Amino acid sequence: MDNVTLICPITVKAKVTEGLKKQLATEIQEAIHKADMELQQIDFHAKRIMTEQVKQDVQGLTAIRQQVDAEKQKRLDFKGHMLEKLKETAQLEIGSEIVQGNVERVLTVSVGDNLHQMMASEILVEDGKVIAFRS
Repeated sequence: MDNVTLICPITVKAKVTEGLKKQLATEIQEAIHKADMELQQIDFHAKRIMTEQVKQDVQGLTAIRQQVDAEKQKRLDFKGHMLEKLKETAQLEIGSEIVQGNVERVLTVSVGDNLHQMMASEILVEDGKVIAFRS
């Protein structure tokens, strides 16, 4: 066997622009809004469920309240994390690079190839357009 085909990750980095900062801020704000909506739904459903539980079995109320509080805390923690990310996004410097994720590529490796160099690839994008491939 002279070569082998592999699937390797490639890091995708984005050059920070005003457009990217606005896009990231919008996505984060939408996630925060979604968390707020979920918190409202939890409160609405919790009131209904607790009212029904009181009629059936008062002792089960504590367990339901703990479960509701745990769900609310998850959303509040997420919201706090998103607010922190929003602050970080506002502080990004124009022209700097941030990691946006990974994609996979098919790679044929032959005997004698430098595997570390081949796997250390990245794609740089600016406002959604590829501007460089790096190895």
